[in-house]
Amino acid sequence: MHNDRTTTEDRLRRVLDERIRPAVYPESVPLTVGVWHAPGEPVPVAEGLAAPREPIGPGDAWGPAWGTSWFTVTGTVPAAWAGRTVEALLDLGFDPNLTGFQCEGLVYRADGSPVKGLNPRNQWVRIGAPVAGGEEVRLHVEAAANPVILDYEPFRPTELGDLATADRRPRYRLGRMDLAVFDAVVWELVHDLEVLDGLMTGLPEESPRRWEVLRAVERALDAVDLQDVGGTAARARELLADALSAPAQASAHRISAVGHAHIDSAWLWPLRETVRKVARTTSNMTALLDEEPDFVYAMSQAQQFAWVKEHRPEVWARVKKAVADGRFVPVGGMWVESDTNMPGSEALARQFTHGKRFFLEEFGIETEEVWLPDSFGYSAALPQLVRLSGSKWFLTQKISWSKTNTFPHHTFWWEGLDGTRVFTHFPPIDTYNAQLSGEELAHAVRNFREKGGATRSLAPTGWGDGGGGTTREMLARARRLADLEGSARVVFERPSAFFEKAHAEYAADAPVWAGELYLELHRATLTSQARTKQGNRRAERLLYEAELWSATAAVRTGFPYPYERLDRLWKTVLLHQFHDILPGTSIAWVHREAAATYAAVAAELESLVADALAALAGDGSAGGTVVFNAAPHGRACVAARSARPADELPRPAPTTATAREGGGYVLENGLLRVEVDARGLVVSVIDKETRRETIPPGAAANLLQLHQDFPNMWDAWDVDRFYRNTVTDLTDVQSMELTDDGAVRVVRAFGASRAEQRIALPDGLRRVDFTTEVDWHETEKFLKAAFPLDVHADRVAAETQFGHLYRPAHTNTSWEAAKFEACAHRFVHVEEHGWGVALVNDSTYGYDVTRTARTPDSSAPGATTTLRLSLLRAPRFPDPRTDQGAHRFGYALVPGARIDDAVCEGHRVGIPERRVPGDRGTPSLVRVDDEAVVVSAVKLSDDGSGDVVVRLYESLGGRARTAVAFDFPTTTVHRCDLLERPLEEVESTDGKVELTLRPFEIVTLRAHHNTPSGA
Repeated sequence: MHNDRTTTEDRLRRVLDERIRPAVYPESVPLTVGVWHAPGEPVPVAEGLAAPREPIGPGDAWGPAWGTSWFTVTGTVPAAWAGRTVEALLDLGFDPNLTGFQCEGLVYRADGSPVKGLNPRNQWVRIGAPVAGGEEVRLHVEAAANPVILDYEPFRPTELGDLATADRRPRYRLGRMDLAVFDAVVWELVHDLEVLDGLMTGLPEESPRRWEVLRAVERALDAVDLQDVGGTAARARELLADALSAPAQASAHRISAVGHAHIDSAWLWPLRETVRKVARTTSNMTALLDEEPDFVYAMSQAQQFAWVKEHRPEVWARVKKAVADGRFVPVGGMWVESDTNMPGSEALARQFTHGKRFFLEEFGIETEEVWLPDSFGYSAALPQLVRLSGSKWFLTQKISWSKTNTFPHHTFWWEGLDGTRVFTHFPPIDTYNAQLSGEELAHAVRNFREKGGATRSLAPTGWGDGGGGTTREMLARARRLADLEGSARVVFERPSAFFEKAHAEYAADAPVWAGELYLELHRATLTSQARTKQGNRRAERLLYEAELWSATAAVRTGFPYPYERLDRLWKTVLLHQFHDILPGTSIAWVHREAAATYAAVAAELESLVADALAALAGDGSAGGTVVFNAAPHGRACVAARSARPADELPRPAPTTATAREGGGYVLENGLLRVEVDARGLVVSVIDKETRRETIPPGAAANLLQLHQDFPNMWDAWDVDRFYRNTVTDLTDVQSMELTDDGAVRVVRAFGASRAEQRIALPDGLRRVDFTTEVDWHETEKFLKAAFPLDVHADRVAAETQFGHLYRPAHTNTSWEAAKFEACAHRFVHVEEHGWGVALVNDSTYGYDVTRTARTPDSSAPGATTTLRLSLLRAPRFPDPRTDQGAHRFGYALVPGARIDDAVCEGHRVGIPERRVPGDRGTPSLVRVDDEAVVVSAVKLSDDGSGDVVVRLYESLGGRARTAVAFDFPTTTVHRCDLLERPLEEVESTDGKVELTLRPFEIVTLRAHHNTPSGA
């Protein structure tokens, strides 16, 4: 037989596109359309429905960027259509390839009840099946003219990302607005042919099954009369029946499809538009659940459920019913799908606390699967937090985006910092927006790395990023793929059903991956939009302080604990940790609003802290001062989480500052001797106790370095390794002087920018403090602060949530070389045996480390380990003015530091002491007697009982035994999960419990307080 395969395949695609698909709607009549353009921000539904309309028709322009237009379509079903299925086709001017990234609509009935959302892949509204003929049709569409930011030529700078800079010209032209007859037989034929086409494409050319399908398709095409598709579609389907009924092989891979609509809580649209995106998608999905009995839909992010509840009560009622029926499945257990690299310890824990509690309170559901398909790498702290939250499974997709190394597993045990393991799955379909195409399914089967041990994987199915969700077309494919020879078996089911089966099948033999899941991509998310990151860090610190001092004041003085305000503020901060807000990858509008939100959050938290401290400090009228130390370690004779009158504290010997020979200054405080040369660079830091020099010979620290930074794509997300090929050392000095308080002030100008640095040696501390203020006006540049250290280290300790992890300082393998930019919270630490150095900070996350060898014939051979903090970037997409303007960064060098010193100084720099008028100190509510144990939270329990909740963890990576003493009357102490639910009673004596912690173990204790505070 001659090989005519390509001829038939090409014929199939043309006939489908030009004849069969158009025949799905064989008859149509136009609808009459009126429009009202809302003058500003979106209006309430009642106002939009009542507003006057003016005529508009197909081809007419509408919608300036971010505008809202209300369309009303009216018409009459022709009497001749009686007995047939009729749908309204409403095209707002869609591009079929940009679902979720352009204009969208929500359809309402005349009474204001929502019907469904409109997007390029979901333009229809069912009028009747069948119709009687003569029905009057009246529908309203709330249409959002969201501009296309990420277009066919992506990453081009645009001013459309903010209402303040977007132009006002119309972005869209109205398309088809018709009533049309829907031919279900032709529609089914379309999907018969699409599925078989996809099946053929995924099979090897030499496969007999491929040729059997090809011949069946050929016969079906011969049976279709191209001038009467509707009249011949049934016969064509009959000729395909055998090809579609051949059962799958016994060994066929099994795919659990889960209805899904990944909705970024903000990204190329602002938060207010996400509220509407969620309403559109949930309207569609609840409608589809009513129509498709086998469909199951899963939705993550408690915040998005809360938006539906608040803004769309009619949709919320439908969601609640579908959840109760077990077919609309809450997943994830987090407030949002957050970034997991940068949120602090407590913030990451509270993502689970607030997310899981919402699902429990609203639905009575204990979510078990953590659902994070699109975050930019995953912290090694997560497995323990997953289990402590009451969950047991983890799903992500994003690691498939890594550019250097292919991750070796799809189903495995993920082991975290403390040794906790969580059963984890990466869908081999390599997308969280699966369409169940033949190409996708074939890729999943080929790609699956657990062959021979496991037989199943999961496919999140539906249009996503900007929402949209699963379509009836995807379900049509799934029905045909349930048991089809040559394909994986596909069934829609709950994520828990997949995990239970996968766990039963493979848990005993699954491989283990230990440590973080580092994404070899999107590394610049640790630096982009510095203001957003600093707002987050400040808010986290203030929330910690507000809880600590409010709880202390409540127990000590009866101060009313601000339960509701703290709950609201936590949820606001958690929302802004979403994986396109905190990483700095959203449009300008999002970050402009974030800055304002963080300022308001900080102001309110400062007020809460001030009120609590005033209640604790006593009488301030006599001019006394009380020093409060919220840090988890004591300092300057003020114990952790306590306060003392300032006049009781010793005064350390003051730092001296003298001129340096050759220019510059020398600072000394009895512990360190620091030399700043005439360039304003630190050329010597001597630890006077060990007489050890910190800076390598000929090197200079606190060196600002500027790189060209223009990645190949994903501007705000990526920094590519070649950025290091060019560098400018900023050594020119505009001015240098000694300030009145003994610090060195250095001013530099570069490009269009200016940097002012303050180098200080605090009295009595083994720490050099640096404050860098930058007026930043560069474009596509990367600013780093470099600290070359005379330390031979093959690894770096970087703080993460509830501990630290080690990363290599060398590049022996491609896995190590790929980590050329990584995340650290408050410290990075390098160490030789017996001596180390910490670099601590108050607001940065990105860092890099390199190791170089000095020449053997130099005066001081050896190795130099250079740590660099990432300060600022200047990408132009999606925000063309990223980080322009003034910034302030605080960081410090701690010579002679062990890892415990790094932990301690990191907290001290990040949580400054407070001085408050008053005459009364206060002891800590809770004390621990092992410096390795860090208290991360002291608060009253969320249930309003007045119980005191304390979270603590082992911070050094070793065993710790500590006594935890509660300085208030308590009868019982329980060990709890993250949601403060008791797990077991802990034996206590006189308000003291003994704990033994494994490395990096997190423990939450709940102590019953006999006198509950006021609310």
